[in-house]
Amino acid sequence: MATENKECRLDRRDFLRKSGIAAAALTASSEIPAQQPPRRRPNIILYLSDQFRWDFVGANGANSSTRTPNLDAMARRGTNFTHAITNQPVCAPSRSVLFTSRYATETGVWQNGPGMRQDLPTLAGELRKAGYTANLIGKWHLAPGNPQQGGPGAVAPAWRGGFDDLWEGANALEHTSHPYEGTLYDRDGKEITYKDRYRVDFLTDRAEQFLRQKHDKPFFLFVSQLEPHQQNDLNRMVGPKGSAERFINAHVPPDLRAFPGDWHQQLPDYYGACESIDASVGRLHNVLKETGQDEDTIFIFFSDHGCHFMTRNTEYKRSTHNSSIRVPMLIDGPGFNGAQQISQLVGIIDLAPTLLKAAGVPVPSSWKGHSFLPLLQDGNARTAWPDQQLVQISESMTARALRTQDWTYCVADISGAKNAASPQYMEWQMYDQRNDPHELVNLAGRKESREKAKELKALLIEHMKYAGESAEIKDATLYH
Repeated sequence: MATENKECRLDRRDFLRKSGIAAAALTASSEIPAQQPPRRRPNIILYLSDQFRWDFVGANGANSSTRTPNLDAMARRGTNFTHAITNQPVCAPSRSVLFTSRYATETGVWQNGPGMRQDLPTLAGELRKAGYTANLIGKWHLAPGNPQQGGPGAVAPAWRGGFDDLWEGANALEHTSHPYEGTLYDRDGKEITYKDRYRVDFLTDRAEQFLRQKHDKPFFLFVSQLEPHQQNDLNRMVGPKGSAERFINAHVPPDLRAFPGDWHQQLPDYYGACESIDASVGRLHNVLKETGQDEDTIFIFFSDHGCHFMTRNTEYKRSTHNSSIRVPMLIDGPGFNGAQQISQLVGIIDLAPTLLKAAGVPVPSSWKGHSFLPLLQDGNARTAWPDQQLVQISESMTARALRTQDWTYCVADISGAKNAASPQYMEWQMYDQRNDPHELVNLAGRKESREKAKELKALLIEHMKYAGESAEIKDATLYH
């Protein structure tokens, strides 16, 4: 198993200070008095809905057909991060970034299949060291993918990333279940089966059961739903029965309308699955209120990546576009209530350190993300925030991207190789987020964009160095 290279590892604060990328934001963070641990640390529920687009949350105001009253209520009472970014838009790599606050090329999970490095501190492990229980219900996807080491089903304890208490999951839930029947595995590897119950509702039943138990310690609960992700062996999304008919003429997002894809077939079921996720979130909030735990529980709703419905490549994500990398992120509970809307760019890599800070738990020095709590507490921090995120792309191609508030700048290995990284990239895509938010016009290689591209290239190279990468980036030679 790979070990930490201390000589080569850049200190995150030193890197950000030298590069100028986020020094001001970290300075603002350091000026805020350290949060004192509460008498009892807050419970934490991390609710992941796989492949849920940011614009399918009604509170984000970009979709006239979506029905998410419970998520909208979260946004009204809590904090809505309207420009949250996944640092790797595919299931397993994104989850590895989430739990380790390291980039996917550092976690061992640069694509679906490999197991996550076991020597890295994880969110679950750090919370357990601080006195939490760490519990999982649903999809994991961070154990090795071959049958000899667990495959899609049961996960050996060594590969559970610190979730050493309740375990009711499957490594790849899409391969052990279907929307109305399937199998999970408990901590001893015994089967938990369901039938004639929609998968979202079944997993919510299990989460409700957990929340109604007596808890002597603060708990960390990871609820990992598969929906609205497609059912792999059916090659389509599957909403609850009858939902597709109700959404047959629903709103089509503008970034999809301009391109061929399968959105016209899949959107109705996708809408239905998103509606079921919203109802699930509402059920869990109701249980928290009924059991008196709502004021002591931080609840996070987010996704690992979005969905472009085969408009940008031959499947549903793995691209640098907003439809892939922009995700919903809503947080309510202690420290997050106040009906705030945060428009600064935050990454999935920043979520784990934020939650540890909110719980009064020390953040490992090896983590690359940084807490975005200052954005809630200090108006000056919002002005100083860097608004830059590195995105790594794998499987569809080997690519790297820098996302800022105003630009997306992407470089790719044009050889067609699909590796963890490349020694050489070429400018591939460049989108003006101010004037082209639906990313219809690629500006890479245009003479009028050359100076901006040069600036973005330099920033991307610095971010790649911070992630432990070194590569040459060639200028685009074609006029798009």
